[in-house]
Amino acid sequence: MAASEITPSEKQNVRFTARVMVTALAVGHVGFHWILQSFVVLVPEIQQTFGLNGVGVGGIQAVRELTSGLITLPGGVLVGMLRKWWGWLLGICIGASGLGSLLMGISPAYVLLLIGVAVVSVSHSLWHLPAAASLSHHFASRRGTMLSFHGVGGSVGDVAGPLITGALLLVMGWRGILSIYAIAPFFMAFMAVWVFKGIGDVREDDAKVAGLAERLAMTKMLFKSRLLQGITAVRGLRSMALVAVVTLLALYLGNDLDLAVFDRGFHIALLIAVGLLAKPVAGMISDKFGRKQVLVPGLIWSCVLTLLMVGFNDGVSLTITIALLGLFLYPDQPILTAALFDVLGREEATIGLGVVSFVSFLMAAVSPLIAGGLYEVWGFQAGLYYVASLFALAAVIFTLLPLNKKIGE
Repeated sequence: MAASEITPSEKQNVRFTARVMVTALAVGHVGFHWILQSFVVLVPEIQQTFGLNGVGVGGIQAVRELTSGLITLPGGVLVGMLRKWWGWLLGICIGASGLGSLLMGISPAYVLLLIGVAVVSVSHSLWHLPAAASLSHHFASRRGTMLSFHGVGGSVGDVAGPLITGALLLVMGWRGILSIYAIAPFFMAFMAVWVFKGIGDVREDDAKVAGLAERLAMTKMLFKSRLLQGITAVRGLRSMALVAVVTLLALYLGNDLDLAVFDRGFHIALLIAVGLLAKPVAGMISDKFGRKQVLVPGLIWSCVLTLLMVGFNDGVSLTITIALLGLFLYPDQPILTAALFDVLGREEATIGLGVVSFVSFLMAAVSPLIAGGLYEVWGFQAGLYYVASLFALAAVIFTLLPLNKKIGE
């Protein structure tokens, strides 16, 4: 893959080539998603250990989304000011994910489990700010493609994590699994500091980096932007739908269908696996034809497949429906992020991503509680109608957004 957008001086540094930069960021992304998605497979065992009901399980997902959202707003403001230290920040984030996994594994109480979930979630959210902004800056004309390849790393973790976790559950407990998963991130953290050195692209001839007061003013301006509000609403609705469907499937597969642990892991992994190839393809198409031309049909597809799951809710038909739902369930996020960076300037990039992530995570935080409540009172199908309505509303809003102009113009 060519690195045509890298400056002549950077071509001498292999770390700034597309192949190395995107691969390294994608590998780091694997670790976060491996831990977070493996946790979904372990939910029935964790539910039994702590005596949780559906709302209690939803509370775990709610903490994950809430803590992720709360860190992104101040993170978006401050990360841009620390561009020189992005390599260290990315390394710390990877190491912190290992610490969070260890806390979850050794937790004697529900509260410590939630703290572990929060640590992994916060480190994951902070990772995205410099990772996505640097890819957007270095490869501006191919940002949809590059962000999608970064997302592929997350999808690899989403697929491999549940499968291997399902297999490990046959021979060991959930605590041991999460504790083992803490080892690799600690080693990866040291490598990340070297690999990502200079990723913030700070040069001596750069204009003065915006200070705190300027960034706070940018944040206020971005909150008032109707275009950013629309992108935020779409991302928030999409996040609400995603966490709800994952929560519902974890409960339904384990409780209603009483599937074996490996089968649960297989179905959760299947939801994501089909998006591995679809994600970069969707990103490349969006670079060539436009974000809206890809994302709107994708959201409609997710809505329709969610409704089909109401009828095809067991056996082979359920497996096929889950696979088809996964075709666009995860590939849509990199396109949303690319659409955001399309309308932002460089100094606004991490702030804008922080603002959008902050609001969308807060929106998503209530969704697993709603999904868990619907499941407890009316069952799995009621939760699916809720998810489908979220996808449909997101498609309508994104259709109406004027993406052909920069924010502030």
